Amino acid sequence: MLGWMTRLALTDGGIETSLIFKEGFELPCFAAFPLIATDAGRAGLRRYFGHFLDLADDAGLPFVLDTATWRANPDWGEHLGYSREELARFNVDAVRFATELAEGHRDVTISGLLGPRGDGYVVDASMSEAEAQAYHGWQIELLGEAGVARITALTLTYPEEAIGIVRAAGAAGVPVVASFTVETDGRLPNGEGLRDAIARVDQRTDAQAAFFMVNCAHPSHFAQVFADGGSWLERIGGLRANASALSHAELDESDELDEGDPGELAGEHRLLRDALPALELLGGCCGTDHRHVQAIAEVWTTDANGPSGVR
Repeated sequence: MLGWMTRLALTDGGIETSLIFKEGFELPCFAAFPLIATDAGRAGLRRYFGHFLDLADDAGLPFVLDTATWRANPDWGEHLGYSREELARFNVDAVRFATELAEGHRDVTISGLLGPRGDGYVVDASMSEAEAQAYHGWQIELLGEAGVARITALTLTYPEEAIGIVRAAGAAGVPVVASFTVETDGRLPNGEGLRDAIARVDQRTDAQAAFFMVNCAHPSHFAQVFADGGSWLERIGGLRANASALSHAELDESDELDEGDPGELAGEHRLLRDALPALELLGGCCGTDHRHVQAIAEVWTTDANGPSGVR
């Protein structure tokens, strides 16, 4: 029995950093999707996701399994040398592979993962709402037709892109979760406040997103944003934090993995728990692995009566 929250689900951590620094793969442009085409790549992905799937099973918690398609959009695909046809196959194959990974596990939701059109840390070129809908609609339709239960868009840097993604998912009839990243001051890379960005996306999409998340930032970067409270926090349904408290710019320049301390990262999450009454998904981002997610889940699901049994 979970002592504090019964809706909680887990997801994975920093897939790209784990594959690079722990599995020894080279991932040009931080793209994991090409690994699906090789036996060695698929084996590495199985090892990576296997830890998380087993963790969720042991804890009796649902698991949200994202496809390895964060970079599998047209711009990044072209940059990596793939045709649109090849990229489409990668997206479909990623869903099939995720479905295979889920076999034999208790409660798994397959989520089609989207990333930003641009860098993910900076707003180098922004799209209008309509442009974002048209651009991301191609990948969303592929993932939806391949059978994902929902779309998750990570590391978004400005609201217009999120608006387009939410609208495109709505047009495709697939539930969607939108996740923003923030800088060390708790603001989006475009300078907008998280609260205002979420409000704008909801206003422009009739609140079609299932919920919003924050990812690819350390809790110390966004804790202050939640401190004032307010009903808007009920729209925060997930956290996928970095292990490191370094800024995006510092992480970009680093050649070493900063894993931080899983216990300390979990403690930072515990301080946020009471501020986020609607939170239903916990995972990690850069530098995190299953140890971090386990520690976070343990503190999040512990109440005054003792631990919940996440092991």
